[in-house]
Amino acid sequence: MNRCLPLPVAHWLRTLALVLVWTLSFAQSPAAAQNMRQFPATAKRGLLVVTVPPEVLIDGKRARLSPGARIKNVNNMLVLSASLAGTSVPVVYLLDAQGMVHEVWLLSAQEAQSN
Repeated sequence: MNRCLPLPVAHWLRTLALVLVWTLSFAQSPAAAQNMRQFPATAKRGLLVVTVPPEVLIDGKRARLSPGARIKNVNNMLVLSASLAGTSVPVVYLLDAQGMVHEVWLLSAQEAQSN
């Protein structure tokens, strides 16, 4: 009993798989197709420097991260404030009712250059 596919069928299946993989490699994911993120209208732009968490500087002014502060990178994934210690990054941020920094979005180079 022959358990292998005939050579022409195997060649045709391999070619079909290669064409499928090649076609899918050009398809853009929804995240890649999205050029710019949308931020809340009340969000402010600034330059964030995390000194000693939760202490930060925004545009040279002292501020503090709120207890539930969220910092999101360019892929909207959470970043720990300690990983940004000593670095200066362009951001968009929101303050809470007490004036503490509550939400922060790190900006990509493209987002930082746009208004």
